[in-house]
Amino acid sequence: MHIHADIQELRAALLPHRRAGQRIGLVPTMGNLHRGHLALVETARAQCDVVVASIFVNPLQFGPNEDLDNYPRTLEDDLASLREAGCDLVFTPTPSTMYPRGMGSQSLVRVPEVSEGLCGGSRPGHFDGVSTVVSMLFHIVQPDVACFGEKDYQQLAVIRRMVSDLHLPIEIIGVPTVREDSGLALSSRNGYLSDDQHATAARLQSTLMELREQLEAGADIDRQLLQGLTSLRQAGFEPDYLELRTPDLGQVTATTRDAILLVAARLGPTRLIDNLSLTLPR
Repeated sequence: MHIHADIQELRAALLPHRRAGQRIGLVPTMGNLHRGHLALVETARAQCDVVVASIFVNPLQFGPNEDLDNYPRTLEDDLASLREAGCDLVFTPTPSTMYPRGMGSQSLVRVPEVSEGLCGGSRPGHFDGVSTVVSMLFHIVQPDVACFGEKDYQQLAVIRRMVSDLHLPIEIIGVPTVREDSGLALSSRNGYLSDDQHATAARLQSTLMELREQLEAGADIDRQLLQGLTSLRQAGFEPDYLELRTPDLGQVTATTRDAILLVAARLGPTRLIDNLSLTLPR
């Protein structure tokens, strides 16, 4: 496994593979890797000849009151995990490499509509930072395939829309959420939870499962969402949102069948997200 912090060095390392017509896969990460990230690498490994992972804690997607300074940096452990998972190249740029003129002068990529509301509503500018850095990584690596987790559903939708709108020749693969035995979605932020909070956090998915059962049986959507919010508050969460959307994050109508429940809630200082797909009755 080869590690590159310099853009030109990475491009030079990829050039022989590109000339040989090999299929290149990209897995963008911010490090502090867990089994969910490694599932992305394994998916890319199955789809491609060469797998590139990036490790970059992107300051552009963090708000002024978010946890950029405290975000775990575990580079040596991450590299060991990627090596074991079969990654070929790792890109580890610094902020000055990615934003040499500073973030205030950085050109931005904004994806309207799909980035608005949900996490975009409570984290202004977050998805501008995500779409900008992912666009940069796409231009640097020029992958044929890029893998993203379905846990960050809105992020996945933003990336898919950006690729479509900009006519980028990249296949975006959504990889199913990896969960603990309790049902809690794996996240780098789970490490912020105390033992008691960790046990409570599993209520996030179980609440979604209870809602799915009721909604697929024909229960009133608004009433069930309100009850779900009440259940989360009673369990100790501070909900940010609990919404039912279409798979492309549009508003549900009377003719909607395929839908997705999306939730974000704080447990103590830790913000958790999750989602669950369902089929509404006719």
